[in-house]
Amino acid sequence: MVNGLPGNVAQIVARHILRDPRFELLPYSMTGPEIQQSGYSLEAVSLELIRPDAKASKIDTIKSHQGQFLSVDFTHPAVVNHNAEFYCQAGLPFVMGTTGGDRQKLVETVSSSSIAAVIAPNMAKQIVGFQAMMEYAADTFPALFEGYTLEIKESHQNGKADTSGTAKAMVTYFNQLGVPFSEDQIIKIRNPEIQQTQWGIDQEYLTGHGWHTYTLVSEDRTVRFEFTHNINGREIYGRGTLDALLYLSGKVEDGVSGKVFTMIDVLKNS
Repeated sequence: MVNGLPGNVAQIVARHILRDPRFELLPYSMTGPEIQQSGYSLEAVSLELIRPDAKASKIDTIKSHQGQFLSVDFTHPAVVNHNAEFYCQAGLPFVMGTTGGDRQKLVETVSSSSIAAVIAPNMAKQIVGFQAMMEYAADTFPALFEGYTLEIKESHQNGKADTSGTAKAMVTYFNQLGVPFSEDQIIKIRNPEIQQTQWGIDQEYLTGHGWHTYTLVSEDRTVRFEFTHNINGREIYGRGTLDALLYLSGKVEDGVSGKVFTMIDVLKNS
């Protein structure tokens, strides 16, 4: 069950599931209170949208007919922790791609439950691989960039409510590499005019992109390092989410509970 429809990423994930014979998409999706429609059509498949006040009883009904199933969450940062608590209480193993919320509380919620989950701020395997390289560098070469200054810029569609989870995760690695920097220093770009004129983002991707640049400059300003990863569209997240679902399915079949996995875990076993 893909939750967060009719959101853009949820749509992409649902389409990938529909087209993949390894999966069956349940015709339901938990949605937010601001969504007025009761249903949503996706490639000739009709899905019932479940409002917050009806989700407990509806999930019980679905489970009684379908048995055990996996959930995917691409909803809203404001309800991340609330949704995780619901999944755990309802016994629904889940993949959480939504960013924001109290991430430590997320881990604690699942760890004290009877289910397993994959939780990641980024479902793109290649970006996750880049983060893994940064983590290795931070662990192996601490203080490598001591004395350097750092600038982090991230640009996403103006509908993205929170700061990029990937950018925030990178702050930790740069801190370990000797660079003092805090999450509130991240430059967050959401203005379409700036994105197009100053960043050079194609108009067709203004409503769906993730561009990140990390710039390191030495104290005497004679040395400059720059790491960039630019994603246009959202297809990459859909493909990664399916890998996460397959990985989680295996863990559920093995009877794993109270365990949080990351996309690094998924990547190592893909």
